[in-house]
Amino acid sequence: MGAVSTVGDRMDRSPQERTQERTPKQDRSRATRQRLLEAAVACLAERGWAGSTVSVVAERAGVSRGAAQHHFPTREDLFTAAVEYVAEERSGAIRALFPEGAAGDRTAVVSALVDLYTGPLFRAALHLWVAASNEEQLRPQVTELEARVGRETHRIAVDLLDADESRPGVRETVQGLLDMARGLGLANLLTDDKGRREKVVAQWTALVEAALRD
Repeated sequence: MGAVSTVGDRMDRSPQERTQERTPKQDRSRATRQRLLEAAVACLAERGWAGSTVSVVAERAGVSRGAAQHHFPTREDLFTAAVEYVAEERSGAIRALFPEGAAGDRTAVVSALVDLYTGPLFRAALHLWVAASNEEQLRPQVTELEARVGRETHRIAVDLLDADESRPGVRETVQGLLDMARGLGLANLLTDDKGRREKVVAQWTALVEAALRD
């Protein structure tokens, strides 16, 4: 009778009350998902693709393998979502650096864009690219993700640099800046040559200023 009464009590509750009852569970689910994403990126950056299994990520996140697979049915789903998650976080962080716009400080903008391609995100993305070159199942997801992230990064760069891409050569200059930043990110994987990087950033800032001014 007690069990029947409990079910009856639940049915008697209003939709709003039942929604409020579900909210903590939904919050826990979102928190678990975020822990898994952050753990996946950290594992990918530290261990590479071969060493980053769902079990390893789940253990690092402090959840069971079953809970991990509930959120991400396949390993490819987990790691693609993880890199996308952090890429979006980094895009948000770049915009947060200039909440009122860059105010013409293109040196700061170029430096911030270069920073996008250093650190755990880029290292994790690089491992994912290498894996995608050999994993047919992973390649379409990563290709689509990289195209989307690339478009967003380019749009952020155009906005922050106040670049008019209707002018000849401006779009290519912005894309060249991002390609340069990616190259510096690759070099940074082996050695952190901050002094050389600062000189390159200064030179590219001058090139960007000239292209946008002329």
